[in-house]
Amino acid sequence: MIIVMKPSSTQEHIQAVIERIEKAGLSPHLSQGSQVTIIGVIGDKTQLRDGYLSSLTGVEKIVSVTESYKLANKKFQPEPSVIKIGDLEIGGKDIIVMGGPCAIEDKEQLMESAKAVKNGGGHVLRGGAYKPRTSPYAFQGLEEEGLRYMAEARDKTGLKTVCEVTSIQAVESAVKYVDCLQVGARNMQNYELLKAIGKTDLPVLLKRGLSATIDEWLNAAEYIMSEGNENVILCERGIRTFETATRNTLDISAIPVIKSKSHLPIVVDPSHASGVLDYIPSLSAAAIAAGADGLIIEVHPDPAHALSDGPQSLTPEGFVDLMDELRPIAKAVGKNL
Repeated sequence: MIIVMKPSSTQEHIQAVIERIEKAGLSPHLSQGSQVTIIGVIGDKTQLRDGYLSSLTGVEKIVSVTESYKLANKKFQPEPSVIKIGDLEIGGKDIIVMGGPCAIEDKEQLMESAKAVKNGGGHVLRGGAYKPRTSPYAFQGLEEEGLRYMAEARDKTGLKTVCEVTSIQAVESAVKYVDCLQVGARNMQNYELLKAIGKTDLPVLLKRGLSATIDEWLNAAEYIMSEGNENVILCERGIRTFETATRNTLDISAIPVIKSKSHLPIVVDPSHASGVLDYIPSLSAAAIAAGADGLIIEVHPDPAHALSDGPQSLTPEGFVDLMDELRPIAKAVGKNL
């Protein structure tokens, strides 16, 4: 449930409600916006008697929240969240672009990719040190060695870094090297992994599962947030449908749906959504036009010889061209790129 406070309520009134919630053994979640103050209640509401909260001074009304996700719910926090990766803000006026190779192959390849992202106007270097692959014989990543390369690339370019983690052990290593953790589509419902990530203080890029509904996706975010880490960025990367013309089907409608259901920012991955190089510019433009807060795009210095996802990776020159194409679209929707 959520408690909506009257505009005239004071800090003393708000504190009294919080104390009453805690006395009942429940957890309060305070959201103070410019127009309204809301206190969310987390826990077993059967512990609350009739009138236990509504009778308190300053309470305007109590609203039931039927969705199973609470902390990620827009009802709990009506104003959009702005999540920081270092000094970058995702969910504000800037479109944040993450770029880099699907898999980190060696130091030289990653550094060339980082320079390409930097020169093109990107903000975050993405790179896979841990690679959950469909085939057990495919390249699985350099693991901690790759993480060290990520840290070196950050130091040399100034880019922030994001890397996928696939296990609790990977989380323990990655927090020492990168600025943002990524949960891949295959691990969206790996609840033990989500809970471990929730115990860190790094921002998290949470990709939508291959066949996950939006409510399942938001409940995955709830697992992370309920452990104390509320710095979650959602990532739409295409879902599995009957269509075979693309690798996956980009659910462009997920952007406005998320904006209506949650306060969390959302970025789009056109590379994995299509799997087709030629479609990436159109899907990127559509994502920005629909209200996405950012993009994550695969960039590789030599896509023809990439160990993973070469056919959908932009060259450094292609990335520069794409960024130039997208800037007018960002400006048209009131954003900066």
